Amino acid sequence: MRFGTIDSGVFAGAARRTGAQGEQGAPDEPNEPMIGIGEVRHTRLRPSLNRFAYPTYFLVLPMRRLRAEPSAVLARNRFGLIGFHDRDHGDGGSDSLAWAEAMLAREGVLDADGEIWLQCYPRVLGFAFKPVSLWYCHRADASLAAVIVEVNNTFGERHCYFLCGPQLAFGRELQAAKVFHVSPFCAVSGSYRFRFMRTGLASEVTPPNGPTGMAQPARVVARIDHHDEQGLLIQTSVSGSLRALTPARIRAAFFGMPLMTWGVIARIHWQAWKLWRKKVPFFRKPRPPESFMSR
Repeated sequence: MRFGTIDSGVFAGAARRTGAQGEQGAPDEPNEPMIGIGEVRHTRLRPSLNRFAYPTYFLVLPMRRLRAEPSAVLARNRFGLIGFHDRDHGDGGSDSLAWAEAMLAREGVLDADGEIWLQCYPRVLGFAFKPVSLWYCHRADASLAAVIVEVNNTFGERHCYFLCGPQLAFGRELQAAKVFHVSPFCAVSGSYRFRFMRTGLASEVTPPNGPTGMAQPARVVARIDHHDEQGLLIQTSVSGSLRALTPARIRAAFFGMPLMTWGVIARIHWQAWKLWRKKVPFFRKPRPPESFMSR
C-alpha cells in the first residue's frame, strides 16, 4: 500500500464548501447515526467511454456509540423502511463491530480506540445489496488508524481491503492491489487508488457568527479509481451531505427512492449490457482470493 497527497478536484471542492477540519478529521464531530443524500458517479475511460451518475442515499453509523446506546430511530436487525443488519457485513455474524475490532487486532492496529464509523447502503424493505461499505476506524483524537473497504460482487462474494499506515488520513491517496472480481468487464489486475474526504461534521448548527439558517451540512466523499497496466481505467465516487438520522429523514429518503436496492442491482446490469453492446472485452470470473482480507 502506498500513499500520496491530493490538492485539487472533488476533494478540494468539498473542503471549500464545508470548511474541512484538516486531514486528521474533526474532534468535535457529532456522534449520532446519520444519513447521507447524494450521488454515485462512474466513468470508464477505455476501450469505450461509458459514464453515469445516479442519486443515492446511505447510512453513516457510529458503531461504538450504538453498542453503548442503541438508537431508537435506526431499525437494526429488524424490519424497517430503511434498516441495518449486522449480518450484511464482515463474516456475516450477529455483531459486525466485533468482527471489525477483531480484524484490527489481527492486522496489528491496536490504537483504534476512538469511534468506528461505518458508511454503507441500508436495507430497504428488508432487502440489501452493498457494492462497497467503508469502516473508518479512528483513534481517540479522531485521527484515522485504519480504513476497511468491504466489497461485495453480484455473485454473493465478499472481500475486504485493509488500509493503514503512518500517512493514513482524510484527503490522502491510498493504494492496494486489486485481487477480487467485481465485473466481467474488468480483469482482476492492477490496483485501486482510494481517496476519502469527510468535512464539516460539526456544522449542523448555525455557525457562531453566521446568519441563522445558513449552516452547511457535513459532507462525505469516497473515491475509488481502478488503474491497470495502461493507467487510469475507471473512476468511481460516492458523495453526499450528511444529516442526523430522524424518522422524517428516513421517510423522505425512502419515498424519494423506494426501490433503491433494486435500482442499484438493475443499474449494474443495465450498464453491463451497455458495455457488452460496445464490445468491451469480457473476462470470466476467477476463483475468489484465498484470503478474505488483503492490503
